[in-house]
Amino acid sequence: MTAMRATRMGLVVAAVVLALSALGWAQPARVQIEFWHALRGPLGEALESIVSGFNNAQTRYRVSATFKGSYPETMVAAIAAFRAGNAPHVVQMFEVGTATMMAARGAIKPVHELMRETGTPFDPSVYLPAVRGYYSTPDGRMVSMPFNSSTPVLWYNKDAFRRAGLNPDQPPRTWVELVQFARRIRAANAAPCAFSTAWPTWIHLENFGAIHDVPFATKANGFEGTDSQLLVNAPPYVRHLETLVQMQRDGLFKYGGRDAAGDALGPSGECAMLTASSALFARYEREAKFEWGVGFLPYYEGVRGGPKNSIIGGASLWVMTAPRRTPEEYKAVAEFFRYIGSPEVSAKWHMDTGYIPITFTAVQRARALGYYRRNPWAEIPIQQLTRTRPTVNSKGIRLGNMVEIRTILYEEMERALQGQQSAKAALDAAVRRGNEVLRQFQRTAGQ
Repeated sequence: MTAMRATRMGLVVAAVVLALSALGWAQPARVQIEFWHALRGPLGEALESIVSGFNNAQTRYRVSATFKGSYPETMVAAIAAFRAGNAPHVVQMFEVGTATMMAARGAIKPVHELMRETGTPFDPSVYLPAVRGYYSTPDGRMVSMPFNSSTPVLWYNKDAFRRAGLNPDQPPRTWVELVQFARRIRAANAAPCAFSTAWPTWIHLENFGAIHDVPFATKANGFEGTDSQLLVNAPPYVRHLETLVQMQRDGLFKYGGRDAAGDALGPSGECAMLTASSALFARYEREAKFEWGVGFLPYYEGVRGGPKNSIIGGASLWVMTAPRRTPEEYKAVAEFFRYIGSPEVSAKWHMDTGYIPITFTAVQRARALGYYRRNPWAEIPIQQLTRTRPTVNSKGIRLGNMVEIRTILYEEMERALQGQQSAKAALDAAVRRGNEVLRQFQRTAGQ
């Protein structure tokens, strides 16, 4: 074929393609999916990478990810959008919003329904029990898609331990040991601050109750009904808050603030020990100028049967409804969920961010890649989360308006730390005020 003839043939083919496109015979447009999330910085970048991977892996669907602010801000935006009839297809919601989302009848489509209706393969049994249970109904049906799950651990500065004459490979196991270690760190001036914490209520009340097998609230911590009542003024909780108050008086504990405000105190080197999320790995890896380690959350001796599993934090993905949502759109969401739940994607998310691998298959994938051999610390959150079968008290917490309850707990704990009231008075007040919030939610959920 001559060059001129080849050129002429190419022009003919191009003309045919243009004609078919004009007639609507071109490849159909992708089904568009809106995904609202609350991750920024390195975590947000890792999430955007997953979305791009899905979009590039097939040609039928396209997910558009949009950062909507903090978790509470994202929740408010999603509710407002639903009321306006234009809710996103998927919204990322933190774990304490689970009860509120479940009570939003008509606003969400449970994951087990989504997968069944779209004929998408889905096996809940591959998810870690502590993860699966948190986002399931009492009879085991998953209502949201687990995604970025974490659990709290003890981060510590090995260099500071050495300066204090402590073994850098043996973090404290119990709270008694942690106090002893803090005293040695302070005496040696090994760090400006011996101990601090991020997420005080999640770690020192919610996870404290789970590890010590002490109920946080009645009705199986809210899993068995909205008529639950708080129990965080029980003796074990009072003892632990008294420990923190006394440590602060002795100059061993620095209050870092609410939620994630205390995160910076560990990677910066200011505090030698920090209880915080396992997902703080990215900051330690990027910011720490010292050798660091990870240990299990401490516990008090005498726990019957030993310390139980910790509970998860982080968030899951919820499917939202809208008046004109089509079956094709729901199918697109289901395929996106299948993609992010695959061992390859879930394991990479775990290794890139420090969030735990939420499925057994992802754990196996990470292990096969040698990740735990290179990063032995990364198995500690998994071991802590799976060291026992979840009990009624360590399954998780499902209370309505939990964000408001956490704020109440913060207010009362802070008054105790400031010397304005005793630990017992603080937790008694938190229970009284928190129960009023629960009764309000109960009335709303019953409508």
